[in-house]
Amino acid sequence: MCAEAGCEAPGEFRAPMTDGFVSGRDGPGEYRYLCLDHVRAFNSKYNFFNGMSPDEIHDAQRPYAGWERETRAFAHSGADVPPRWADFSDPLDAIGARFRERVVQERTDGKPLSQADRHALRVLGLDHNADRKGLRTRYSELVRKFHPDRNGGDRSMEKALQEVIAAYQQLKRSLAFV
Repeated sequence: MCAEAGCEAPGEFRAPMTDGFVSGRDGPGEYRYLCLDHVRAFNSKYNFFNGMSPDEIHDAQRPYAGWERETRAFAHSGADVPPRWADFSDPLDAIGARFRERVVQERTDGKPLSQADRHALRVLGLDHNADRKGLRTRYSELVRKFHPDRNGGDRSMEKALQEVIAAYQQLKRSLAFV
């Protein structure tokens, strides 16, 4: 419902609780939800230049406002050294994880692995250099672990069993395991 008192319309549009920026606060402010009519009224009162002097307004309206500060050159020259990996803050490991995915490990015997083969090896928990005997051994272990007959008829691991079987079928046909 709309946050305005007495309004029964659905509150579909988000608007800040305060009419301006709260100094000293880090992060987004608190919001309320308003109906279309009330959010239009709220937006009509908004004034970016509120509290600015005429000179500050003039400076903010110049075509090149904000472009005066100097930025690091994009072209690589002798004096301009590109940033190091350690210079980036990556708390969620988004950059590192994406980089690791692109690193393609080759088999020591030189046999090719497709992306589907690599996924199947991950499902089975095998190294990219696994051989046919290791593949068969690991497949047997996982089938015994997930099969309902070995778990007293419990079918909760049936999906894992199907993934193991599909991964084994994929690798059995792969050129790397022929």
